Amino acid sequence: MAQNTLSRRRTARPQKKIKKDYRLWIYLFPCLALVIAFGYMPIAGWVLAFLDYIPGIAIQDSPFVGLKYFRLIFSDYSNMLRVMKNTVIFALLGYLVAPLSMIFAIALNEIKGSGLRRTIQTITTFPNFISWVIVYALAFQFFSYDGILSNLLLSWGLTENPTSLLASKNAVYVFQTCMGLWKGLGWSAVIYLAAIAGIDQEEFEAAAIDGASRMQKIRYITIPSLMPTFIVLMLMQVGSFVGTGLDQYLVFYNGMVADKIETLDLYVYRATLLRSDYSYGTAIGMLKSLISIGLMFGMNGLSKKIRGNSIF
Repeated sequence: MAQNTLSRRRTARPQKKIKKDYRLWIYLFPCLALVIAFGYMPIAGWVLAFLDYIPGIAIQDSPFVGLKYFRLIFSDYSNMLRVMKNTVIFALLGYLVAPLSMIFAIALNEIKGSGLRRTIQTITTFPNFISWVIVYALAFQFFSYDGILSNLLLSWGLTENPTSLLASKNAVYVFQTCMGLWKGLGWSAVIYLAAIAGIDQEEFEAAAIDGASRMQKIRYITIPSLMPTFIVLMLMQVGSFVGTGLDQYLVFYNGMVADKIETLDLYVYRATLLRSDYSYGTAIGMLKSLISIGLMFGMNGLSKKIRGNSIF
């Protein structure tokens, strides 16, 4: 009798809580609907990877080919190795410059003048809201054969022929990493600035009483307090290790640097939309998603085992 009463109370509590927080559920519903519509419903399109799909023909009328396109991916191993090499290099360079956002946020927080600090933050955050198409137009004016940099090098006698970073195979990895860093540095620092604002100020006051210098406060208080945020962001970035983005490399793509700038996302775009090979592109995208999920869970488990905490 007592057990039945206790079980009824336990089942009644969640129902009462849902009724009490129904407004929160209403607020949550639009976000949940968007996630389902754009995050989970497209997974149904993975069926194209197992069909010989031709645009204009109904999916149910497309012949089933099994793992044909997955075998085709591995049979074209030389091309895939080139694409994966570019993807991994860009991803590793992204990880290499990732700490610069935290360093920039710490340096920006140490500026005493609020007006100067806000000005610098606005200037560095603004590029994040510029389209990559506009960024390419600006880069073309500066770094093309007829650009400002080439003309300066010629006028100073540092080179005899016009040069272009946009068409340089040797500079493509570093150049694209720098462009991405310039565009996203200020915006990435916002998270760290919010984390710095959440640090207990009494710790800094106690350190000042003990005679700690500004650099010692940064080393022993600010950086350790930011490390959990840094680790979480790095773990989340692991999920996109093989998905380094499309927009940037698509607009900077040209025949001179095609072998070095073509990443996996760009390869899928070219295979799917330009060659209309939807089944092949879907198979590659499916493998990419599975690899990303595996990396995400693997690094999350490793962090939980080593550091004792994780993102889920």
